[in-house]
Amino acid sequence: MKNLPMKYLLSSVALVFISSFFWFFSFDSNLPVWKEKYNGVCWVGSRNPLQGGEFQELAANGINAISQTPFGWQSEINNPEIRWQVENDRQWWGESGRGISATLDSSQKFNIHNMLKPHLWARGSWPGEIEMTNEADWKIWFENYENFIVDYARLAEKEGIPMLCIGTELEKTSQREAEWRKIIQAVKKVYSGQLTYAANFTEYQKVNFWDELDFIGIQAYFPLSDKKTPNLKDLKRSWENHIQEIEKLVRKTGKPVLFTEIGYCNTVDAAKEPWVWPNERKEIALSEKIQAICYQSFFETAYQKDWLAGVYFWKWYPEGKRRDPDFTPQGLKAEKVMQQYFLVD
Repeated sequence: MKNLPMKYLLSSVALVFISSFFWFFSFDSNLPVWKEKYNGVCWVGSRNPLQGGEFQELAANGINAISQTPFGWQSEINNPEIRWQVENDRQWWGESGRGISATLDSSQKFNIHNMLKPHLWARGSWPGEIEMTNEADWKIWFENYENFIVDYARLAEKEGIPMLCIGTELEKTSQREAEWRKIIQAVKKVYSGQLTYAANFTEYQKVNFWDELDFIGIQAYFPLSDKKTPNLKDLKRSWENHIQEIEKLVRKTGKPVLFTEIGYCNTVDAAKEPWVWPNERKEIALSEKIQAICYQSFFETAYQKDWLAGVYFWKWYPEGKRRDPDFTPQGLKAEKVMQQYFLVD
């Protein structure tokens, strides 16, 4: 091969550089930029009416958003029947239609944004295990679920709740794209606000109906470290890996992301399997420190991304912290970390 003149070599290098430059910016041009984040918590519906002062505490922490969660009930994960009532005297006040409305009114006085986020409670399991065993039952289940979520969509429209989450962690149902698109259309007929779906962190890349929604919703309980005593550097490194995967979907869809839930127990193993329920951690040593650095690792990585429209920490009790171990940051070092970043933002 003949030696090329230097000017041609330089031209080739320049061409590669320019091509890479434009490729980079065109590649990232589909990343949305969200200016003012929803700094949120997952509000626990209280047994009794609010006493007053609950939202002053939220505002003092820089919290500007809450999700409210009423429930539907499924007796078995393979049973297509779903029970719910928007209004029922046996419900906890905060999960009833009247409680949701009163909570909305009280929070709006402090400019706190609301998302209605109905959940299914699957007895003896969790929503990610809900799966029918035959097509006839799938048909019944989707009919029931559509009626369930449309009832709450009507409530959200009536009360002027600006955002609705159409489902949470229904991982074994969300692959049935046609049925979910039908549900979304039914919701849009009665509700005019913004929509998301709260996909489990193991599910969000498999959902194929993000184009119908305003936000990619992720239940962001990503595992961060197997170490017994992880440090901040370990956790941030793990977050960077998860962020890369999320950004692939963000580029593909052009949609901003909501972490519809994220949270860590105040235990030494909080970073290993963040999703594990407190009742299963009763023998695990408590650690405010580990919980706090889990919060910090999120704030120093994913929270900095322009495509992240908001985050909702699981969870926040109107009446204050109640037990150990628990997910709530209330009264702990994690609350100080959250306050630091929410107030600056």
